[in-house]
Amino acid sequence: MRWNLSVVAAVVVLVAGAVGAGPQVIGAAHAACAPDEKIDSSTAEQARKKIEAAGFHEVRDLNKSCDNHWHGKAMKGGQPVRVVLSPQGQLQTEGD
Repeated sequence: MRWNLSVVAAVVVLVAGAVGAGPQVIGAAHAACAPDEKIDSSTAEQARKKIEAAGFHEVRDLNKSCDNHWHGKAMKGGQPVRVVLSPQGQLQTEGD
């Protein structure tokens, strides 16, 4: 059986998430981006702090998209919500 690099990277991402390696941008996410999309240097920890400063708690599962938006899950007012943080610092909740 031959494995290509993107399949191996995806498996690494899944395993790392399962063992609690923490949220981060991993090579497989970059591989899916178009060549003209520039991934900035913002980190999951920076995104978490901004989201928490906006009143959200239990921020988890942060993943960066190719357009540098951070997507994750959090709690607000005792309710679970999905959050999106833009590169400009705008925070929104998103539906399922």
